[in-house]
Amino acid sequence: MCDICVINAVKDRMLSRRDFFRATAATGAAAALGTVAAAPAALAAGHGGIVDMTHKLSPDFPTFFGVPGISMEQQFSFAEHGFNLFNLAINEHTATHIDAPLHFSADGASVDEIPVSDLVVPLCKIDIAAKAAENADAQVTPDDLRAWISANGEFPDKACIAMYSGWGEKSASAQDYVGNDADGVKHFPGFHVEATQMLLEETTAAAMAVDTLSLDHGPSPDFATHYAWLPAGRYGIENLAGLADVPATGATLVVGAPNHVGGTGGPARIFAMV
Repeated sequence: MCDICVINAVKDRMLSRRDFFRATAATGAAAALGTVAAAPAALAAGHGGIVDMTHKLSPDFPTFFGVPGISMEQQFSFAEHGFNLFNLAINEHTATHIDAPLHFSADGASVDEIPVSDLVVPLCKIDIAAKAAENADAQVTPDDLRAWISANGEFPDKACIAMYSGWGEKSASAQDYVGNDADGVKHFPGFHVEATQMLLEETTAAAMAVDTLSLDHGPSPDFATHYAWLPAGRYGIENLAGLADVPATGATLVVGAPNHVGGTGGPARIFAMV
């Protein structure tokens, strides 16, 4: 069907669609109640609120390579065509997003192959904000992990181990968030590869997350954490927001991962039940 035919058909059917939705509203609401009634099972197990863990995706959000991570081109407008539609061009690794194993391996799982069971997971927050305030190149070390275990017990199975450095508060300024120096070297916190190896060897963690641009800290010359973690079949989350508002343990992270076939990652809507 041609574009103009589609447009005319949409306009002709707008009223009938409205009538249809009004007529079925009660039925739809009843059906929705069934879904909502099942969903709070997790909330009933100790969760009482939801925290948005996602930065808004816009061309202004700082990126690793310094160019906008998304552009939007409007193809149809409501004023002219009766509906709105944009074409998007997106860098997979921009704003709050997932790193699939394929991102740093030749044949790892793509983002659509991450098991759904690994996308709803216990959230464990490793707070290094104090040392990150003193040193922009701070890293999560094995000592930080041991301190968390000493305070909270062993990491739960299939958890997401998240670094909280306080860096999310800097995201309004690309210079503050990326930290490029005169030589072009970046400066922001991340996971030390020795902590990464500890998690691989001693836990079943499904994911690690950071509130910065990269799982590795800014001045990393070799992406050692990426190369250790992702080829092992685990996934990463970068630019995670909202970590200041979740406890060290007890929250459940829900990762709305993209599902494009063969993808190395992609922007995600992520929230925590606390």
